[in-house]
Amino acid sequence: MRAADWNDYELLDASDGERLERWGEVILIRPDPQIIWKTPREHPMWKRAHARYVRSNTGGGRWEEYRTVPGMWKIKYRELTFQLKTMGFKHTGIFPEQAVNWDFVMKKIREANRPVKVLNLFGYTGAATLACASAGAEVCHVDASKGMVAWARENAAASGLSDRPVRWLVDDCVKFVQREQRRGNTYDGIIMDPPSYGRGPGGEVWKLEEQLYPLVQLCVPLLSKGALFFVLNSYTTGLSPSVMAYLLGTLLQTRLGGSVSADEIGLPVTQSGLVLPCGNTAIWAG
Repeated sequence: MRAADWNDYELLDASDGERLERWGEVILIRPDPQIIWKTPREHPMWKRAHARYVRSNTGGGRWEEYRTVPGMWKIKYRELTFQLKTMGFKHTGIFPEQAVNWDFVMKKIREANRPVKVLNLFGYTGAATLACASAGAEVCHVDASKGMVAWARENAAASGLSDRPVRWLVDDCVKFVQREQRRGNTYDGIIMDPPSYGRGPGGEVWKLEEQLYPLVQLCVPLLSKGALFFVLNSYTTGLSPSVMAYLLGTLLQTRLGGSVSADEIGLPVTQSGLVLPCGNTAIWAG
């Protein structure tokens, strides 16, 4: 699956471990270790980038600015508006390839033609939350980072969605799901985009390979009888679409019916016309 419907974002070229990207009017060069080919850098914007993220030999890295980069700027996807900034670890605040999943959940919510409740776990800066809210869903957005939840709320305001029924929660996702089970709450859709490794607000350690299966298992009772979808994203090397599909098939399809699909998600590269794989998604649809 490829996210090809952007106007404000463009993957201009990819060569020798780096992406050349246009984020609105800002041109950035960012590292990507899977870009192992060394094609000629013929696109003129390689020489006109605003900034490049340079990795350090000791870990992490820094942004080298060649032209002034705004402290924060905005781009749009369909009716959604996102505020971006260059962050400490090469990111900008959204993952543009996820647009394929935003389109999917918006379509499912609108086609349901009824009230829909969605749980977005590891919600980050809120792109999926805003997609669901804009389609008319009531959303519960959960992330362990106070700063990311605040950023998500700013994106909601920028998109004109501040008045939508969204609960913004700073919480450990596993503990929140456990409490929701005890409370007997259910959702018509669940979106999960867990990190490979992380820490909760209380210092809880999260390792994807160890905790993904039990977390999805915990989420099964949270799905309503008329559940529409369960979307699982991963950027973890080794967790293939087939593995993710097997997981959802085992935990969801065998119990609830429906269908499971899985694929790489990627971005079209303007210079080559090829598609750069950027992550994996598995979807259960009721």
